[in-house]
Amino acid sequence: MTGALLSCFTGLLGLLYFAVPGTLSGPFVLWPRTRRRALAVLSAGARRITELERIRRSVFFGDVFPAHDTSDREVLRYLAVRAYAGTLFGLVVALLGVGVVLAGLLMVGVARATTSWQELLTQGVLGGVLLFLDLQGIHSLGVLDARSAREHFGPSERELLERRIAEMAASRAGVLRAVDVERRRIERDLHDGVQQRLVALAMLLGRARRNRTPEQVDLLLRQAHQESQEVLTELREVAWRVYPSALDDLGLEEALGGVAQRCGIPLRVEFDLPVRLSRPVETAAYFIVSEAVTNAAKHSGATHISVSVKGDARGVSLCVRDNGTGGADPAGSGLTGLRGRVDALDGRLHIDSPSGGPTTIIAELLCA
Repeated sequence: MTGALLSCFTGLLGLLYFAVPGTLSGPFVLWPRTRRRALAVLSAGARRITELERIRRSVFFGDVFPAHDTSDREVLRYLAVRAYAGTLFGLVVALLGVGVVLAGLLMVGVARATTSWQELLTQGVLGGVLLFLDLQGIHSLGVLDARSAREHFGPSERELLERRIAEMAASRAGVLRAVDVERRRIERDLHDGVQQRLVALAMLLGRARRNRTPEQVDLLLRQAHQESQEVLTELREVAWRVYPSALDDLGLEEALGGVAQRCGIPLRVEFDLPVRLSRPVETAAYFIVSEAVTNAAKHSGATHISVSVKGDARGVSLCVRDNGTGGADPAGSGLTGLRGRVDALDGRLHIDSPSGGPTTIIAELLCA
């Protein structure tokens, strides 16, 4: 309450500042030749008063605002709002004080039996309504004070921390969803692909054991050998999707080369990284490019995809562009998974996919 009461004095100080120095500098502000200089001088004094407002919000309300530059017009605008709100708050508090005095006089009249019960009831109802309106006015002006301070000084450190916690919670939930989707996809690939081929291989070998004709046995063994090669190829593909071993042994450039080799359409990779990234960033960069290329190959109808990887020790920028039909939905499961990977590293994801194409996906990751 002390901080709110002090806003009355700072508001009155702002009102006096506009009344005296503001009025005296009015002609110079209106004259084009001296307008800029007059506004600079007027805003210099206004900044000192607004600094008192910053201290008041910090001491009595716990708001710690990060330092940032504001223009002269913004300073004067904020001081004008504070002068209006602070003066009005003072009037509301004064009316509340008058109401308390009148209530005291009414109680004295009741004690001396000079006030009838009808007058007491009428004045009590009227006083209750006015008290409610007065308290509502105090609350509304307090909200206006906090909102105007937030708009001028910027969000406080506490608000920035709360916003950051909310973003981290959303990012964590997104990563968990992406991991669950990836796990289900790998399980489906193993069940519908590798497992079925292994069953077929076992059946071929069983038929070869039971068959007594050398020519038939030789044919079944050749088929079993071919099936085993296809099983190894598919198992290798699943293993690459889980985690490519080349990423640890040879680095990101070679791992992306493997993505280009397995891509069903022409893929050109432009790689320009003078230093090797940390393992979390390198892993995220690989999967972002791999998933973006897979989505483009499956859904865009593209005939060419280009991948650009550029950056330095501070950050890396990944750009995947295809010449497909465009119209990619940012809320779709594929792009949502990409956004989850990017958000997990405090990165930024830009998606440009107009109808008719082309589609450009840019991911920016911080390395520090």
